[in-house]
Amino acid sequence: MNFRTLTLSFFLFASTAFADVSVDETVFGNSLGGWDARGGKAADYPLSGAEYRTFRPEITPTPDGGIFISLRIDHVRGWLSSNDHAMLEITVDSHGRVASAQSSIAIQGRSVTSDLIRGGNDAGQQVAGVDHAVKIGTDLIADVSAKMLREKLVEAGRVSFPAALRHNYNLLYQAIRTSPKAVVVKNPLDKPAANPKATPALKEKETKSKQLEIRPYGGGEKPDLPLKKE
Repeated sequence: MNFRTLTLSFFLFASTAFADVSVDETVFGNSLGGWDARGGKAADYPLSGAEYRTFRPEITPTPDGGIFISLRIDHVRGWLSSNDHAMLEITVDSHGRVASAQSSIAIQGRSVTSDLIRGGNDAGQQVAGVDHAVKIGTDLIADVSAKMLREKLVEAGRVSFPAALRHNYNLLYQAIRTSPKAVVVKNPLDKPAANPKATPALKEKETKSKQLEIRPYGGGEKPDLPLKKE
């Protein structure tokens, strides 16, 4: 393999070394029954004998190339009762792996907030992306469930709120997508492109400036000498 081939191979590899991370909202919404509530902004569905509503996720990019997902989930209690609210926050790294998760539930003026559940740093967990996500989800729900038990909540829809969080967490994880991200890298073997905005006069001036002018030593033109008479 010659130097040119090796160089081109390097740039080809570099252009696919990164990935774009996103959430397929259509897949996520369909898994909840469709974005049919609130003018296409939410999905209503039954779970464990109660009614819940999930709103479209709010997604922002993170500095390291991943995404931060904020998801609102309501426990719909009926016309004469105020709904309970929950927030599920998930950070996904640039490789599409869940890096951390946290949740909070607000019920009648009381708030239950889980610890920030982070992934481990050992190599085994980093490689096993699915097992890594399952562990974070399990630890998250265990933490928020334990804190809700201390609040002595007995209503069916409220007791099953952690299960609704886990339900959304699982479906949201399945909707995370990664795709190759093309990176424009300048090839040093390529010649610089001509300036498309250059006018004909400017092009002529640039061409003349590149030509070397050869003059006799002293700067003046060589004078014509008279012919010697025989």
